[in-house]
Amino acid sequence: MGNRGILHDNENRIVRPWAHKAWVTCLLEFKGIKRARPFSTGNYSELFFLDEATAFAAGHRPCAYCQRTRHLKFKDAWIRANVVEELRATTLMPDVDKILHAERTAPDGGKGTFQAPLLEMHPGTIFEHGKSAYLVSAAGYFPWSFSGYGAPISIDPATVVKVLTPRSIVRAFTEGFMPVVHQSAST
Repeated sequence: MGNRGILHDNENRIVRPWAHKAWVTCLLEFKGIKRARPFSTGNYSELFFLDEATAFAAGHRPCAYCQRTRHLKFKDAWIRANVVEELRATTLMPDVDKILHAERTAPDGGKGTFQAPLLEMHPGTIFEHGKSAYLVSAAGYFPWSFSGYGAPISIDPATVVKVLTPRSIVRAFTEGFMPVVHQSAST
């Protein structure tokens, strides 16, 4: 589940795309904490994703509270992949969130993306090709849908695609951090 802050008004209408730059993914349940219903007045607006790979493609990262271990693994991989060695020890999550925010949002307020050949993408990355989204996997490219992934297909690895996962997160995947994917992407 994603959290970008309170995005809704008292009538449950979405009134903003984000309230802060720390876009996180949270566990649906944690230490017995349950919410009465989504979009409760005064509480953050719950965003639901198919899986962690999808949340990363939206520009979210693991929550430091309910996913502490996952958060620390992501932070370590992200910093090793994106920060020069002499600055790694002083890089804080607000620094990471600032960079992620710049990558996931376009200047016009839309979705930030970048173009790259498939052969540069690592498993866990989500990209768009031919108006469809796909998950990169060692088994091929799985077509994404709200209900799960379809059977993997082959695409020429030299094909340049629109990458939906922010560039710095893709780099974190090169450091061994792998997102959790929906069971439909298992082969």
